[in-house]
Amino acid sequence: MVALAMNLAIAGPAMTVAAQTVSDPALHYKTATPIKHVIVIFQENESFDHYFGTYPSAANPPGETPFIAAGGTPAVNGLNTGLVTKNPNAPTASPFRLDPSQNYTCDQTHYYTPEQQAYDSGLMDMFPQFTGAACSSTTYPSLSSYGTGVVMGYYDGNTVTALWNYAQHFAISDNFHGSTFGPSAVGAINLASGMTGGVNFSKDDSYHDLASDVVGTTMVGDPDPWYEDCVSYDQVGLSGKNIGDLLNAKNISWGWFQGGFTPSTPYVPAEGTTAAVPATCTTTTNRLDGTPETAYAGYHNPFQFYASTNNQHHIPPSSVAEVGHNGPANHIYDLSYFWQAALTGNLPAVTFLKAARAQDGHPANSSPLDEQQWLTQTINKLQLLPDWDETAVFIAWDDSDGWYDHVMGPIMNQSATSSDHLTAAGACGTGSNSLAGIQGRCGYGPRLPLLLVSPYARQNFVDGGVLDQTSIARFIEDNWGLGRIGAGSFDTIASDASPMFDFTNLRHDRVFLNTSTGVVTAIQNLP
Repeated sequence: MVALAMNLAIAGPAMTVAAQTVSDPALHYKTATPIKHVIVIFQENESFDHYFGTYPSAANPPGETPFIAAGGTPAVNGLNTGLVTKNPNAPTASPFRLDPSQNYTCDQTHYYTPEQQAYDSGLMDMFPQFTGAACSSTTYPSLSSYGTGVVMGYYDGNTVTALWNYAQHFAISDNFHGSTFGPSAVGAINLASGMTGGVNFSKDDSYHDLASDVVGTTMVGDPDPWYEDCVSYDQVGLSGKNIGDLLNAKNISWGWFQGGFTPSTPYVPAEGTTAAVPATCTTTTNRLDGTPETAYAGYHNPFQFYASTNNQHHIPPSSVAEVGHNGPANHIYDLSYFWQAALTGNLPAVTFLKAARAQDGHPANSSPLDEQQWLTQTINKLQLLPDWDETAVFIAWDDSDGWYDHVMGPIMNQSATSSDHLTAAGACGTGSNSLAGIQGRCGYGPRLPLLLVSPYARQNFVDGGVLDQTSIARFIEDNWGLGRIGAGSFDTIASDASPMFDFTNLRHDRVFLNTSTGVVTAIQNLP
């Protein structure tokens, strides 16, 4: 077991690493790098320019949390090249700064087709017309005057302070993209398998239009998973393999941990002539402003779409020792089980963390400040684990929410369906160059943030190599020798995220941030 010797009073000078009293099981898996634990923190709905467009320069007005970049900080491909004052979306709208008081915004349009239309064959000039969604004057009085031009808003280091500080002390990519265009469920599947094709089960609830969620046999929208009790509308099941299947084949421990996964009322199995009663998930979590939000969203959980990796009825693990391994929970857990496992020496080799909806950063149900509090609390605690010296944390987002970003990535997979509108109606390129011939997966899609926090991360480093969501899967595959998902998955063409690392240099500095403001409160060399 691990002695629970953590001191998380980050404002004070004393910090203690938990003492290891038994060998971490994941240390015994053979890896290609010193990394024995990959943790993917998967957040919601932010484009790169929306969070990092003016990095590393913040406005720093009086009364806001200041951010001053270190000397020699590398520039990113952002808005500082004149795109704020001279923008292709003008005169309809131009980029403008959102301040911390505007941390809550309405949701923008972020579906497969409108995102392509906003890109306008790479002119990047039709965002207000196609992905902009006006915010109501009642809920968002400071934003309503922008109309659909609100989609051009961006934050800087006075609001997303923690993320800018992580970029200062670790590594960031300014060329990371969604594998395809599309919303949250699409991004989640691309993280897990890089393969949104292969729909083999579907059900239309008549409230949502299944035709907007599926084109041919490809998922392009936001349906709920087929193997999920806690559903609210259309359901879709997927065939094929995901990264969990590859990890299982090699007996590598892994888990998906999500806020609100513990059901509010548990599943009751069928007995005699009595039908089974599905689990329900109505638990709420309060935002910083006190607004309660339903914690769990099924379509944010990619492994529930697959017969092999689901925990349909939200069954808890039989014990903490099961976490990461085969058992009743089938590798899918409530977020609370992650810390129970981590603090008892049972940190899985590969971990996916999904915040409750109030902390996932998604516009309309969360905010950058809610997200900041959860991220800093999580990463502060992770750095105090005895496993930290062998850990890599990727912070990634599932989709752009439709927020403006000025960079169009390379089209690595063409498509020609009724839902494609990138280069012409019904076209994303010629459609002839598509992985395994599967249509409806135009990509790469919108540019998204990606950060690496690790004792092996390059410091204050910007990686400009083209990456996509399956670059994370590729790192996992290569590190543990899993092979590729293949069969049309983007992982067969994904670029390598390794340039963000320096595996020759184990850093001993831990960077602790204030969980409210995101400012650095301590940098300590710890054993």
